[in-house]
Amino acid sequence: MADLTDLRVLIAGATSASGVAAAHALCAAGATVLAAGSNAGRLAERLPFVHGRYEVDLANHAAVTELRQLIDVERGPIDGLLHLVGGWRGGKGLAGQGDDDYEFLHTQVVTTLRNTTRVFRDDLVASRCGRAAIVSATAVDAPSGSNANYTTAKAGAEAWMRSVAAELRTAQSGNKEHPVPQRAAAAVWVVKAFTDAATRAAHPERGTAGFTDVATLGAAAIELFSGDADALNGARIHLPTR
Repeated sequence: MADLTDLRVLIAGATSASGVAAAHALCAAGATVLAAGSNAGRLAERLPFVHGRYEVDLANHAAVTELRQLIDVERGPIDGLLHLVGGWRGGKGLAGQGDDDYEFLHTQVVTTLRNTTRVFRDDLVASRCGRAAIVSATAVDAPSGSNANYTTAKAGAEAWMRSVAAELRTAQSGNKEHPVPQRAAAAVWVVKAFTDAATRAAHPERGTAGFTDVATLGAAAIELFSGDADALNGARIHLPTR
């Protein structure tokens, strides 16, 4: 297993099953794992093993700025940002794509990503192994009217991450005046949906064909920090299915 003992990784939206799995994997590899979420109780209940837990409104830029300042004092600059904030809202056809659902998805998926990547940008550039990643959906490749709000938000998040990747490249290997080897990378993981053993055991009647087990995300998180930054930067990676 890769040795990540000198890396500090912030997981935004960490209380989901995928967030918990990524946190377990990173902790096992020796990383200092910091978890941010909207509910202190869920953070304490689901992530008692991480090195720091922070209740924060990630949709509020000022709050995220304060979070960075706090983490910098307590732990130092971060090396990695896993943005796992999400949600799903559907509707029947285009007519069923409500404004409230769109605003919810845009805030959860896009606004929180914009805030965290802007605020922690300098940390990622300064790190010897800066990494940022999000989880997107195969639905972006095959949208329907009934999930138009959702796929629009996910596509927007992917576009933002391509911009993050361009920024990281410009700051390092693509710097026209002082190019340096690429150390930082921004990547997109793509899944149909996540599943986990506990959910499958509780609901065996639910079909999970083509789903990705959350343990796979944990392994992908390790690979993110052990892979070549130049190859990873801007990559769109389909995670294996069950």
